[in-house]
Amino acid sequence: MSKSLSAFMRPNVAEIKNASFAPSPRFVGEDGKPVEWEIRCISADEYAKIRSSCIRQVPVIGKKGQYTQQLDTYAFQAKVAAACTVFPDLKDAALQDSWGVTKPEDLVGAMLIGGEFDDYITAVFETNGFKAEDELVDEAKN
Repeated sequence: MSKSLSAFMRPNVAEIKNASFAPSPRFVGEDGKPVEWEIRCISADEYAKIRSSCIRQVPVIGKKGQYTQQLDTYAFQAKVAAACTVFPDLKDAALQDSWGVTKPEDLVGAMLIGGEFDDYITAVFETNGFKAEDELVDEAKN
């Protein structure tokens, strides 16, 4: 096996295709079918920045002056979903106004109901290379 770096050069890396997912039967197109949302992958750097923006300092109960870090899971998931959503354009001011929100991460949460949001988050994370829960269970069994 040769140890050439050419496989790692940007022009030689396979392009990651965007995925499609219809998170809700409530959004229907002209054909009467649920509209698919387009999902893109984000880089590990962008993912880390989103994650760190959702960490807050929480006081440790019973230990005066001590704090621990806690991830705001909902905010994190909503921000990742918003960053990965290509269509619909969650940054569109008219779309945000129609739902009464001002941020893309608030819009995705307003548009989807609980189960739809969870299903969409699963699709977003799978698109970004995270394994589905059932895949992890199968791996653990082997």
